[in-house]
Amino acid sequence: MNVLVQILSIGGAGLILLSFFRLQRGSWKSHGLLYLWANLIGALLLTVVAVYDRRAGFIVLETTWAAVSLWGLVKRR
Repeated sequence: MNVLVQILSIGGAGLILLSFFRLQRGSWKSHGLLYLWANLIGALLLTVVAVYDRRAGFIVLETTWAAVSLWGLVKRR
């Protein structure tokens, strides 16, 4: 299980960092679908890891990050 948790955490962090990098480079927009989806999936993966590790601060951070990303996707519709 520990290897799976590590894979999820690296994948989640990778997606969030990718979206931040692409935003800073100007190739993605903050309201773009790719940016919002990458943030949502990354935050959800990191939320799973935070819950598994019982890290309250990270649970709050990542669920909020996911909720804001989801709100951005809902607003686009």
